[in-house]
Amino acid sequence: MKKGLLIIISGPSGVGKGTIREYFMKDESLNLTYSISMTTRAPRAGEVNNVDYIFTDKAEFERQIKAGKLLEWAEFVGNYYGTPLEQVEKLRNEGKNVVLEIEVQGATQVREKCPDAITIFIIPPTMEELEKRIRGRKSEPEEVIQQRLAKAALEMKQISDYKYVVCNDDPELAADVIGLIVKRNSK
Repeated sequence: MKKGLLIIISGPSGVGKGTIREYFMKDESLNLTYSISMTTRAPRAGEVNNVDYIFTDKAEFERQIKAGKLLEWAEFVGNYYGTPLEQVEKLRNEGKNVVLEIEVQGATQVREKCPDAITIFIIPPTMEELEKRIRGRKSEPEEVIQQRLAKAALEMKQISDYKYVVCNDDPELAADVIGLIVKRNSK
C-alpha cells in the first residue's frame, strides 16, 4: 500500500484555515483524514474534545513533549499546541492523506522531520480583512488580538518557506485549489 501524503495547512490566526479545511475534507476522492491537534487552551464555543482538538492540561502536554510523542509543537499566547506523532504515522501507513492544520513554527518542525510534506500557506486578501476576522470571533481580549495580529505580520514573511500559497478571499474556491494541489501530488 502506498504511504499517504502529509499535507500542512498553515497561515496566520483568523485566515480561515478551519473553514477551508471543512470544505476540502468533503471531497472523498482526496482520501483525506484530519490529524487532530492537541492544545492546552480552553475550548471555544461549539468546539468538541477529540473532534476539534484534543484538549489537555499543561502537565500532560509537557509529558508528551519530553517523551518525544509530538511531531511538532508550539507555545502561543500562553498555550501549547501540537500534533501527536503516532496518530499521523498510523494514518499515513494506512494510505490516508493526512492534513495538519498547524502554526508556522510547527510547520517548520514538520518540514525538518518530513521533507516530503506538501506545504500550503493560506493568506488573507488583506491584513485589514484578517483583523476584521479575528475581531469578529469576539472570543479574545484586546491584548490577545494584538498579539495575534503582530504574530500574523511575522508569519506572512515566511511565505517563501511553503511550496504553495493560497489566498482565502473565497473559502470554497480556496478549498478547490487545495483539492487540485492534493490530486496533483497524489499521482
